[in-house]
Amino acid sequence: MATKLNKQLKREIEVDGKPYMITLSPEGVKLTEKGKRLGREHTWKDLLGGGAGGAPGGGTFGPAG
Repeated sequence: MATKLNKQLKREIEVDGKPYMITLSPEGVKLTEKGKRLGREHTWKDLLGGGAGGAPGGGTFGPAG
């Protein structure tokens, strides 16, 4: 049985020799270059094709502002 995702889970991955942080949360997923703040964020609905986003880096978590 799988464990429910009820809080953020962060892990470091390496892509083409560069370190990145991936954050999984109940809202979606975020991929950020290590040491940076801004990254690519997508909600789970975006990834499943049911969201209004879909453009690279277009998804966000929570209200803007």
